[in-house]
Amino acid sequence: MIWVLLACTDTVDDTASFESGFSGLQTSRILQMGPLGSPPSDPTNAVADDPDAARFGQFVYFDPRFSQDGTVSCATCHAPSTGFSDELPLAQGIGETGRHAPSVWNTAWNRWFFWDGRSDSHWSQALGPMESPVEHGGNRTAYAHLVFNDADMRAAYEALFGAMPDLTDFPLNARPMSDAPDHPHNVAWEAMTDEDRDAVTEIYVNLGKSIAAYERLIVSPRAPIDDFVQALGDEDLDAMNAALSPEAQEGLALFAGDAACHFCHAGPALSDLEFHNIGLGQRDWLPVLDVGRFDGTTLVVESEFAGTSMWSDDTRSGAVKLDYLVVGSSEQISAFKTPGLRNVASHPPYMHGGHFETLDDVVHHYSALEEVPAVEGSHRDELLVELDLTDAQQAALVAFLTEGLTSSTELDPSLLEQPATP
Repeated sequence: MIWVLLACTDTVDDTASFESGFSGLQTSRILQMGPLGSPPSDPTNAVADDPDAARFGQFVYFDPRFSQDGTVSCATCHAPSTGFSDELPLAQGIGETGRHAPSVWNTAWNRWFFWDGRSDSHWSQALGPMESPVEHGGNRTAYAHLVFNDADMRAAYEALFGAMPDLTDFPLNARPMSDAPDHPHNVAWEAMTDEDRDAVTEIYVNLGKSIAAYERLIVSPRAPIDDFVQALGDEDLDAMNAALSPEAQEGLALFAGDAACHFCHAGPALSDLEFHNIGLGQRDWLPVLDVGRFDGTTLVVESEFAGTSMWSDDTRSGAVKLDYLVVGSSEQISAFKTPGLRNVASHPPYMHGGHFETLDDVVHHYSALEEVPAVEGSHRDELLVELDLTDAQQAALVAFLTEGLTSSTELDPSLLEQPATP
């Protein structure tokens, strides 16, 4: 796991190089925290960094017509005004989902998507909610017709991906539904020719790739931690103190030291990009059994839109992760993806089920580890131990998470709403 690799940096000399207040180990860990830089490439998406695709994807992201009843868009659960998430424990589309809506901030750095990692690319993640019966609730043929019949969207689409097929005789509502073979949408899908099904799916996939191109622009601007990292590297105490308050610096020292937050929240994205069971208990609003990554590994290798599928623009790079994926290990039961922490204060509640309303609650959980894991037989990661932090130490950690990791400037306002045209 990535945190093990990062932990290997702890072999450095633990002697502080100057009177910073941080040990050598803490300094080494902190210097890895920033700046964020440019997102990694995605070879499976040929339009990942195409500005025209991003504009088209942004238009789709905010358009509620891409739903069953015209009321739900991507922005419904991932709204800019609430940190590209929502304020609900469980996301609410046309129905209620079983998990909290994760923030879209910095998702271009993710290796896996959804809380359980059941998608292996940004673009395939974007497709899941659009046909989910409790999220957008629509289907790919309806979306294809929507683009085909809207002159502006069709022109934008064709400029990116080439001429659309004539959809006049295609059914209005059809999609594959292996779990409901007698559903009218599946019956209509099965009645289509292979060529027509592929034509519709290609349009659907290109919508996902365009949305991903837009979401790659949702990168948190520079935060005080970045100024602090630069000052620490320059051994500039005045600049360090200007970047973070004494309490936030105390929290950072705990984060990179005795509290051991850095093991899972490392690097510029402040995530190891992997999955952990942190021993969360049950909540009244949650499904009784959610085994997280245990099911996610099976779902990702069986996905219609995996990076190794015909819809990937680079199946070789798409295979890199899947070839080495361990599927269905008992250690994966109730493990969920480690979220990045930049701008974390902007999108409560927290955890995959909206377990905690505040960052104070989150820090207390890690300090006390009082909860009994919700799934019987699952085990909290051995990495986690009771910290027994004082109230002042917990407050210092929260000060760092809020003051240190909240962007100092706003994202470009033009990215925060639907453009006038696609």
